[in-house]
Amino acid sequence: MSQHKGKIITGLIVVFIIFYAISVYWSVEPSRVNVITQAKQEAQLRGEKFVTGYTTTSALINVATTLLNKPGGYLSNDMMPPSVLMDNMPAWEYGALEMTRDLALSMRKDFSRSQSQSTEHEALKKAQPQFNISSEAWAWPSAESEYQKGIDFLIVYRTQIADQNARESQFYARADNLRGWLKEAEKRLGSLSQRLSASVGQERLNTDLAGDKEAHQATYAPLQNQVKTSWWKIDDVFYESRGATWALLHFLQAVEYDFADVLEKKNARVSLQQIIRELEATQETVWSPIILNGNGFGFVANHSLVMANYISRANAALIELSELLAQG
Repeated sequence: MSQHKGKIITGLIVVFIIFYAISVYWSVEPSRVNVITQAKQEAQLRGEKFVTGYTTTSALINVATTLLNKPGGYLSNDMMPPSVLMDNMPAWEYGALEMTRDLALSMRKDFSRSQSQSTEHEALKKAQPQFNISSEAWAWPSAESEYQKGIDFLIVYRTQIADQNARESQFYARADNLRGWLKEAEKRLGSLSQRLSASVGQERLNTDLAGDKEAHQATYAPLQNQVKTSWWKIDDVFYESRGATWALLHFLQAVEYDFADVLEKKNARVSLQQIIRELEATQETVWSPIILNGNGFGFVANHSLVMANYISRANAALIELSELLAQG
């Protein structure tokens, strides 16, 4: 009887080791790629003209494809071990997905339209909603199947803008279009920075109505309140930020190429390059096996505050870039 129990225990240990090894492998974050080189290669392979907008569209396609095809595939909606027990990679996926959703929306309502009353591009009209399904949807339709449909529609759009005869399909590299998307990125980074900073808990003054003495809000809010991210969620917020900045880095690199003339005219290219440099620091290797949550200048490091610092600096540079683009 004891021998039988020993075999069961040994078997469980082996299964645990296998699951742990798989989890470690699936938790490896995708590396960055050169989106310009990648887009040129895809255009050559598909026999398509490398036009304005091809790089940005390709970056969006490839970031979304990476979510589905990285080691382990898309994990956020998995219902079986070991992925159901993992939370860092699903948080990373969600961060990248949010950035993907923002760019897909800007592609639909801004980049592909010449003016506010122009007609939406049919492929983008179908692509953008596909990315809005819940990231945890596993039954029919699953998140993966809907995201893949969105990718397929984006590929259709990319092919059409490369076709010189399809003149109704366009990508407009204008300062106002770029500024609209950057404003969305600002909000994402600002939110992430605040949530990361709240890892140690802060007493925050209510500045919601600052700057307008006639402003009102729907319900009463205290003049100050305690904001603190639950220690259960600290690593999730950290890896969500890693995923978001990973995706944003690819998009900014693509935008730098497609909007090169606009950026040069506004003398803003160096500002965009500085943002990219700040965000690159968010992708440095995390050597600690766990995300530490030390207090301020305490003995133990606080990875969330370090990440918040990089993101805050990038966000400040994004705001300055938006102001440059708004100038005549």
